[in-house]
Amino acid sequence: MRPAGDRAWHDRSVRKDEGAATTSAELRAHNLARLLRAVHDGGGQLTRAQLTRQLSLARGTATVLVRDLAGRQLIEELSSPADAPAGLKAPRARGRPTGVPSAHPQGPVALAIDLRDDSFTMAAFELTGRCTVLDRQEREAVSGTGMLAGVAARLKGHRRRFGDRVVGVGVAVPSPVSAGQMVQPTLPDWQDVDVADILGANDGDEGFTAPVLAGNDATLAGLAEARRGVLRGVSVALHLHAATGIGGVLLSGGLPVPGAHGSAGEFGHMPLTGGTEPCRCGSVGCWELDAGARGLLRAVSQPEEGDRMVRAEQAGYLATLMRFRRPEPPALLPSTLGGLGALTGASELVFDAFLTPRGLGTWPAPEEKTA
Repeated sequence: MRPAGDRAWHDRSVRKDEGAATTSAELRAHNLARLLRAVHDGGGQLTRAQLTRQLSLARGTATVLVRDLAGRQLIEELSSPADAPAGLKAPRARGRPTGVPSAHPQGPVALAIDLRDDSFTMAAFELTGRCTVLDRQEREAVSGTGMLAGVAARLKGHRRRFGDRVVGVGVAVPSPVSAGQMVQPTLPDWQDVDVADILGANDGDEGFTAPVLAGNDATLAGLAEARRGVLRGVSVALHLHAATGIGGVLLSGGLPVPGAHGSAGEFGHMPLTGGTEPCRCGSVGCWELDAGARGLLRAVSQPEEGDRMVRAEQAGYLATLMRFRRPEPPALLPSTLGGLGALTGASELVFDAFLTPRGLGTWPAPEEKTA
C-alpha cells in the first residue's frame, strides 16, 4: 500500500518549500534539498561553482552541503561531467575549475514502468537522469490482470536488487487517472484499477516502503520533454502524444497543467473531424478515431513517403494559423526522447516527491543501507 501523504507532481506543494524554515536544522535540510534538486535538474553537468551561483549560496555553505550529500552517498563529486542525457550539456565554466556533483554509485534510484495494453517496459533512473532498461515484455495471451501480476513479480525482483536505493516507483499508464484509478483504460479489465496499490503491495517484501506513483503516459511523456528533452527551457508548450489514441498535455513553466480533475489533455477525444463513429470513451466523432493508431492502420493502404509526410504536416499546420501568426509560428518539434518519454516522466514523478526535505529524510544513513 502507498504510505499516507505521498503526493505526485500535480500536487504543487511537492515542489514548494514545506513551510518556512524556522531552525538552523530546517534551513540546512531545505538547502540540501535545493542543491540536490539542482544537481538532478542539471543532469550532473554543473560544477560546484555554477551550482553555488545558481542557488545564491555562500561558497563555504555550498562546500559544507556538498560534503554532507556526498557523505550520505547521495552524490559524488567528479573531476569532470559524466555523459549527459540529450539536451543537458552545460556551458563550460570560467575560472578555476571545481568538482562536478553527480550521481553516487550507491545513490538513489527511481524505478519506472511504461505500462501499455500490449507490453510493458521497466527501467532504473539515477539521480542525474541516466537510464538503464531492465525489462521489456509483450503481453502475449494473458489478460490485463495477468499482465499486472507479471509486472508486480518483475518489480519485486528489481526492488530487491536495488534495495534501499529505491526511493520510489513511477508508473505511466495508458489511461486518464482519477483518485489513483484508471478511468478510461485501453483494456476493459483495467477499469477502475489502482495500479499504484497493486504494485505497491509488499507481498512478503516487508522492507519496501517507498511510494508508488502513477500518472497518464501522455502527460508524463510531456513532462519528460520539458525536463530532459526538446521542450526544456520552453515557458509554455503543448505536447501531443500519438499512440493507440492521442493524448498530450499543456506545460507551463516545465510543469503539466492538470485541469480541474487532474486528467486534462485528452485531446484525441475532441470532435475535430466531423465524424459520427462511436468512440470507446462514450462520445462520437473523436479525433483519435481518424488520427490515432487504429485510424492510421485503416489508411495504411495509401502510404506517404517520409519527406512528403513532413512537408504535408508543416503545410497543414501553417494553414490553420491566423494570418498574422504565420510569419513566426510556434515551433513544431519532434520528440527527442521517443520511446523513453513516458518512462522518463514516470521517474520524474518519483524524484519530485523525493527531492524535498521530507523526502530526503527517508534516505537511510550509509551504515543502515541494505543494498
